[in-house]
Amino acid sequence: MKILVNISRVLVGVLFIFSGLVKANDPLGLSYKMQEFFDVWAQNPSLTNFMHWLDNYSRSFSIIMITLEIIVGVGILLGIWKKFFSLLLLLLIVFFTFLTGYAVLSGKIATCGCFGDCIPLTATQSFFKDLILFVLVLFILYGLKHIKPVLNSGEGIILLLISTFLVLWLQWFVLRHMPIMDCLPYKKGNNLIELRKMPANAVPDKKDFKFFYKKDGREKEFTGKNLPDSTWEFVRREDFIVEKGKNNEPPVKDFYLTTLSGNDSTEAVLNTPGPYCLFFIKDLSAGTDNWISNFVSVYNVTKAKNIPLYIVASQATEAQEFFNQRNNYNLPVLSLDATALKTAARTNPELYLMKGPVVENKWGWADLKDAIK
Repeated sequence: MKILVNISRVLVGVLFIFSGLVKANDPLGLSYKMQEFFDVWAQNPSLTNFMHWLDNYSRSFSIIMITLEIIVGVGILLGIWKKFFSLLLLLLIVFFTFLTGYAVLSGKIATCGCFGDCIPLTATQSFFKDLILFVLVLFILYGLKHIKPVLNSGEGIILLLISTFLVLWLQWFVLRHMPIMDCLPYKKGNNLIELRKMPANAVPDKKDFKFFYKKDGREKEFTGKNLPDSTWEFVRREDFIVEKGKNNEPPVKDFYLTTLSGNDSTEAVLNTPGPYCLFFIKDLSAGTDNWISNFVSVYNVTKAKNIPLYIVASQATEAQEFFNQRNNYNLPVLSLDATALKTAARTNPELYLMKGPVVENKWGWADLKDAIK
C-alpha cells in the first residue's frame, strides 16, 4: 500500500509540474483557451455579464492557475503539508475534470489546453487523462499516512518559495520576450503560404441536410430523399455533420491580410521579393511607452535599407490613425483577424523579419533592440 501511494504521488506530482511548465512557456495560450470557455458560457443570458467580466482577467487567472499547478505538484512531491496539498490537488483535478468533461459533452471546445500548444490533446483524451488522475488523487488522500516529507519543514518551504519565484519569473519573461519554445505554426523557418494550404491527408467532414417546409401553419422536417410535394412551402435548410473529418484544417488559418479598403493582399505581401518586416500590434490602448523608441529605430533602419515595413493590426483604423496620421510614418497598414493575430503574435507588439513567405526571425517587444542590430 505504501509503495502504491508513493508511486501515485510521484506520478501526479511530476505530471502537474510538467503540465504547468509547458503552459508557463506560453501563459497567453492558456488565457486564450479560458476566453474560449468564457465565450461559450456567455451564450447563456444569465451568465453573459459575468463571463465578460471574467474575460477581462483571463491573463491573471492563467498566471495564477499555472503557478498553482506547479506549486501543488512540488508540494505533493516534497510531502510537506500533505493534507493541505492533497486537498488542493483534489480541488484542482475536480475543476480540470469538469472543464474537460464539459468540452467532451458539449462538443463546443475542441481542445482543452492541458499541455498548451506543444502537446495538443483532444477534449476526449484530456478528459480520460483527468479521470485517471482523479483516481490517483483519491488514492493519495486515502493513504496520506504513508506519505513522509522528503525534506525538513524549513528546507521544504524554501524550495516551495524558490519554485514559486521561478515559475512567476518564467511567465513574466515569456510575456515580454515570446515563448522560449515556439510550438505555434508561425515559428521561425516556417513557410506561411504552405501552411495556409489544406493538409495532403485531410479527410473532409461528411455532411447531410435537413429541409424544413410548412403547410397549413405547421412546420415539418424532411430529408433530401423524402421531400414533400409542391403544396408545401420551403422554409429553410440546415446542414449537419454526419461524420467528423480528420486533419481537415490548415495549420495557419484565418490569416488574411487586408487593406483598409478591404482588398485581400495576403498573397501579394507573402510573395514580396527579398526581406521585409511585419509589425504586429494587437492593442494600442495598452500604451506605447515600452516599445515606441525601439520601433522608431526599427523604422529608421528599414527605411535606410529599403526594407518594406508593414503594420499588421486587428484594429487597423486605430493603427492608421496612430502610425500615419499622428506620427507621419507613412507605412502600409494591414488588417488581420483578432484571433489570428493572437496566434501570430504572443507579445504586443511583435516584429517578424520575413523573406517571401518564410519567417526568418521574430522578436517580442522587449527584444526590438536585437532586431535593430
